[in-house]
Amino acid sequence: MDKHQDKQQVQHRDKQHVVIVADCDHPSIDIEQAVLKDTCPEIRWLACRTEDEIIAQCQDGEGILIQYAPMTRRVLEQLPRCRIIARYGVGVDTVDLLAASDLGIVVSNVPDYGTNEVSDHALAMMLCLTRKIPMANAQIKRGQWDFRLMHPVHRHQVQTIGIIGLGRIGRAMAHKTHALGMKVVGYDPYLNPANLPDYVTLTSLEDLLRQSDVVSVHCPLTDVTRNLLDGAMLSLMKPSAYLVNTARGCIVDEVALDKLLTDKKLAGAAMDVLAVEPGPLTHPLFKHENFYCTPHMAWHSEESAQELKRKAAEETRRVLRGEAPLYQVNKF
Repeated sequence: MDKHQDKQQVQHRDKQHVVIVADCDHPSIDIEQAVLKDTCPEIRWLACRTEDEIIAQCQDGEGILIQYAPMTRRVLEQLPRCRIIARYGVGVDTVDLLAASDLGIVVSNVPDYGTNEVSDHALAMMLCLTRKIPMANAQIKRGQWDFRLMHPVHRHQVQTIGIIGLGRIGRAMAHKTHALGMKVVGYDPYLNPANLPDYVTLTSLEDLLRQSDVVSVHCPLTDVTRNLLDGAMLSLMKPSAYLVNTARGCIVDEVALDKLLTDKKLAGAAMDVLAVEPGPLTHPLFKHENFYCTPHMAWHSEESAQELKRKAAEETRRVLRGEAPLYQVNKF
């Protein structure tokens, strides 16, 4: 580093910056305040839900932390001082990455805070479906103590799981289901096969859907994966198969899934995410006894929640102090 660069970095470190939490539903931002105390004297904590609210309230923000706030090109062009957008989470589908790159804004996520939690949750959802645990519990509470009502249940060692998306979470799910003795097949057109363990067999999406007894979704939501599992794709699944989605709701066509469950052409499904959240009580999928849903909580544990907040704040601090980000997802 030359003297000029060294001087610039010292200036970055000494300067007080404007950091804004545009939106988050956490009980406090104490962790963020502690991480950023030498960079920002007081973090502004807002509840922006619309583009207009962000534009009106965040124009002076240099570092902006977001949970669900829409960071479109229109918004980003109205944030002249913004140097980093740090997302509380893995997915960055609410941020226009191309626009951010055009404007020289770093977009970062926290890719590794909930790997075990999400894969554990997907595994738990799978077990609820394959072992019919919620169904058995409901039958018992109706006065029916009879395991035969849960027919059929198969051992996992003779079943195949198909994993769509083999990033950190997908690979963790592969490891955990392999430990149960399941055959593991995967689909990920962007993956280097050298990064996979030998017990995962890569195949096409169509072949994965046809042969799997359980399909677990772990890919990000992009223009390519939006509605990836539409009616045509879902209809390739075996009538005895189960679908698990802990990724993003818009990857699965919920209308098509409802029809398959209604027509008994799918054994069941479990989802932690919906296209519109929270899901209304009138959601058509909620009428199916073999459909289970949780409120976008797969990522959550006490430990992961703290790690998420700390790492988002640390990334913001790095960029504002002139240091290289660790988790940048867009390219300049």
